[in-house]
Amino acid sequence: MNLLEQLKTFTKVVADTGDFASIEAYTPTDATTNPSLIYAASQDEKYKNLINDALRFAKNSSADKSARLSKAMDKLAVNFGLEILKIVPGRVSTEVDARLSFDTEATVKKAHELISLYEAEGISRERILIKVASTWEGIKAAEILEEAGIHCNLTLLFSHAQAIACAEAGVRLISPFVGRILDWHKKDRGVSEIPAPEDPGVISVTGIFNYYKKFGYQTQVMGASFRNIGEICELAGCDLLTISPKLLEELEQTEGKLTKKLDADAAHGMDIEKISLNEKSFRWMMNEDAMATEKLAEGIRNFTKDLIKLENQIEAKL
Repeated sequence: MNLLEQLKTFTKVVADTGDFASIEAYTPTDATTNPSLIYAASQDEKYKNLINDALRFAKNSSADKSARLSKAMDKLAVNFGLEILKIVPGRVSTEVDARLSFDTEATVKKAHELISLYEAEGISRERILIKVASTWEGIKAAEILEEAGIHCNLTLLFSHAQAIACAEAGVRLISPFVGRILDWHKKDRGVSEIPAPEDPGVISVTGIFNYYKKFGYQTQVMGASFRNIGEICELAGCDLLTISPKLLEELEQTEGKLTKKLDADAAHGMDIEKISLNEKSFRWMMNEDAMATEKLAEGIRNFTKDLIKLENQIEAKL
């Protein structure tokens, strides 16, 4: 068995892409998208029909120019999700506008609008994860949404504080960004490489996984944003891992023995201190973690940049 086949015996593999051909090739259970992936995919002529459908929907929905653009963007994100759901047997993650990352009420409203679009197409909300940035406001929005039966994927997660707050909010799934944590530490230390077993991103996700299993939280851990297959192999046994097509291909083409590194049963016996968070302690822990603070802000900015590029493209067509 190659590494990908072995990984699938320990961990649910998720495709991190907006490209349908890649999803079909590697038969993942779920798929995730984000504004950057959808913007990249939308440049491909073969997805023109999804854009045109979103434009028609928006033009028929409202006379107001701003409202039309918003509806077109939502419908385009959902159109990509609908196509993905034809391929994967499980769930697709669809992201809320990153500019709402500090607005709990607006995030909740947007999530309901996205779910309504899916349900209008006959898709159960059980197959959708609403992606929200792991700000305090985003986590509080996810708590409200989970209570309404809308499940969430908390993204741009870089710290223990974010992970604990998500678990206490009853969030369905978190996406800790392994590779971006590594990027920050390589730059901070002035090194070009850190071995996978010592990778700060790997260590962070391992700690979060063990904490969740130790204290019986139902929130699932989905490692994300990988830079190499070494990171992925070190997290074999994680609930889920979302992996780019390039790294999926590398795993598929690599032979060798893969060992399960994360084990829920082993975590139960670990000596881990339980931490309870409120807003003040959350913000203090984030303030004390320069990496998490910087990478969260940077991630929101970058998703927003690609969202605006996509908006400009759609607005011109409207």
